[in-house]
Amino acid sequence: MPHRVANFFRSSTHSLEHQVSNFTKKSSSGSRRRASPPGSGRSTGSELVAYTSEEELDDSHAPPYVPRLKMGDSRTSSFTSDSHKEKEHGHHHRLSFPGMHFGRSNKESHVHTPASLDWKLESPPIVMYGNAENSTGALLSGQLFLHIKDEALEIESFTATLTIRVSQKKPFANHCAECTSQCTEIKKWSMLEHPLVMMRGQHSFPFSVLMEGHLPASMETPLVSISYEFKAEAIPRSNGITPVPPIRLEKVLDVKRSLPASEIPHHSVRVFPPTNIKASAHYPHVIHPIGSYTLALRLDGISKLNPRVNTIEYWKLKKLTWRLEETIKTVAPACGRHSPRLGDSEEGAQPKKGIVRSDTRIIGEKTLFSGWKSDYTSANDAKVELELEYSLGKHARSACDTKSQDGTEVSHQLMVEMVVSQEWAPVNKPSLVTHTGVGRILRMHFGTILTERGGIGISWDNEAPPIYQDVPPSPPAYSQETNLHSDASIAEMIEPLDGALTAGPVHRLVVEEEGGSSRGHRRASSEGR
Repeated sequence: MPHRVANFFRSSTHSLEHQVSNFTKKSSSGSRRRASPPGSGRSTGSELVAYTSEEELDDSHAPPYVPRLKMGDSRTSSFTSDSHKEKEHGHHHRLSFPGMHFGRSNKESHVHTPASLDWKLESPPIVMYGNAENSTGALLSGQLFLHIKDEALEIESFTATLTIRVSQKKPFANHCAECTSQCTEIKKWSMLEHPLVMMRGQHSFPFSVLMEGHLPASMETPLVSISYEFKAEAIPRSNGITPVPPIRLEKVLDVKRSLPASEIPHHSVRVFPPTNIKASAHYPHVIHPIGSYTLALRLDGISKLNPRVNTIEYWKLKKLTWRLEETIKTVAPACGRHSPRLGDSEEGAQPKKGIVRSDTRIIGEKTLFSGWKSDYTSANDAKVELELEYSLGKHARSACDTKSQDGTEVSHQLMVEMVVSQEWAPVNKPSLVTHTGVGRILRMHFGTILTERGGIGISWDNEAPPIYQDVPPSPPAYSQETNLHSDASIAEMIEPLDGALTAGPVHRLVVEEEGGSSRGHRRASSEGR
């Protein structure tokens, strides 16, 4: 019995050494082949199974290598068969993606581009001065540069377009591209009339357009976004061997609008019945996204004398809150597929073309509990005065005031809310104040225009040089004609210089006529002056 146990362990040891030697030989012979994935085989203290590489399996279609065991090694044989089943199971469920490449391939990273496009704007920033009804628009001019890298390249066509894109955040129909985005072409340029072969170097193509004043400014709001896109595309001719991709340039233009601001602050007076409180406010009517502004507020009629009980009633300011509110209105248009037909609407009514969307958001606010001056010394002349500074929030994304033809409208207003409480005190003892428990909320709204700064503040038509109609046809005519045939000489008609008065003699040129002919001779004489 002991010798059988010894033979069992001896045979297991020999088989294990045999497996290790075979695994070493196969790994050295197949070093140039792709290694099998990790975890495909298991190695424990009691077994070691070696697999061939994937290429060997694909080429030979043979079962995986299983070491040869002795007849008596039933335990080792069972372990090997289990591992063989696990390997076959993993082999059949192995996923392979031969066509998938992670990262950029060498071919894509070294694609040769025969040309490149760039541009340079020569016009000032695009700012439209005045409202949509009175604005003359803005000029856009610049140059496109086509840089040819090869010795010669034939360009079939070269075009550029300027479009305005309106994107609805809440479209008429969800998941519809036509309802979500509407694109309108403003200008299109054809840089080449026919195909042209261009040599190596840089070629410039000028472009210009007058953007009309009724166009809306660029904006980004929760309901709608408006952007101006400039696209240029040059299509080279293919040589028939490898297709040449088109050369494109895409840019986004920032279009602004500046409304004129009055130099005198706006004055507003509000009355709050049934009380006698009257509020007088001075504030700027036009504000800008950057900067702070001051509102001067005065409250009158905050005290009242009650002669029946010989007391004075006061309205005292306890809290003040200001907010800048932005209201956005737009019409979400319907595309051709989603627009209702005439039969779907009521008889005699027009078909519905869109849905009106509106939204109001706060772009700046602050609450004050102090900071004003109160004067209650006189019962008939009590007042409260304060000056508050307001501005847009630090991270507020606002849009300037606008009103376009497609129904998009953006407006702003300043809301001031005051909380006042009623108190009373005897006339003889005004310091003995008693709260009545009566309070009121006074709310005021002031229309405000938010616009961009004008910069130089001059429209393009005022900067333009004079046109030819404004230039006179010829220089001004002489007021007095000189007659050379008269007795007076030229020297007498010309006023002498200051140096000629002290220089001494003056030489005169006299022309004499003889016999009515036009010939004459020169005679020089000296005269002292």
